[in-house]
Amino acid sequence: MDRFIYKKSAGVTALAASFIDFRYKKHSHEEYALGVTLRGIQEYNLDGSLQSSYQNGVMLFNPEQPHDGMAHDETGVDYVMVYIEPKLFLEILEKSDLVRFSFPIVYNYRLQQRILNLSYAILSGKDEALCSELLLSLADSFTQPNLFMSFRKDNDLTRKAKDMIYCSLENTLRLDDICRELDISKFKFIRIFKTNTGISPYQYFLNCKVELAKRLIEKNKDVYSAVAECGFVDLSHLNKHFKSIYGITAFEYMSYLS
Repeated sequence: MDRFIYKKSAGVTALAASFIDFRYKKHSHEEYALGVTLRGIQEYNLDGSLQSSYQNGVMLFNPEQPHDGMAHDETGVDYVMVYIEPKLFLEILEKSDLVRFSFPIVYNYRLQQRILNLSYAILSGKDEALCSELLLSLADSFTQPNLFMSFRKDNDLTRKAKDMIYCSLENTLRLDDICRELDISKFKFIRIFKTNTGISPYQYFLNCKVELAKRLIEKNKDVYSAVAECGFVDLSHLNKHFKSIYGITAFEYMSYLS
């Protein structure tokens, strides 16, 4: 049976997941996402290539890095993840500019154990002070320079397009309006945006809507206000897209926050 459990503490969201047939739709997260494969082989398409994380593999996702996800075979996969807001992560690292992981999968015992320690502490409801200390310990693992590379900043067109998309999340995506403002043809814009982000403007728009709904649910503990504020048709519409990214419905996610 597929299982997805979320908990949050010290500004970090932890996930314990187990599934066989479930497949994540291509998406990205605003946070840094760090995980450990506990059982099975987890596969996902990332930056144009198929990645395979075996048992004890440490998975490292950069913010806004599109990927999907699935089990390699019918035996399924178990894993844990922690999601850390870029602002918080960079504060701990004492860095001003975004950094980017050099490798999508590493096999590093100390890093693996620190991810497990933090995720299990959050999932088991340990004190927030302890979770904060474990988060600091995890961040200290990245003092090794080979785990980072410089972050490629968005070009001006992509950055402006993202800003315009963010400002219209409660409405429908109007590519004509964006392209008129950017003085570019619609199809050229789609091609440039996808080349620079790895995801289409519409996929990015949906992803941002779901991310916003998630933050509103965490803040207000109300899925219906998230439906209204994010411009979803109804709760089933939100649940459909929410589940394709997080494995559970928005309503189920809210129940983990209580």
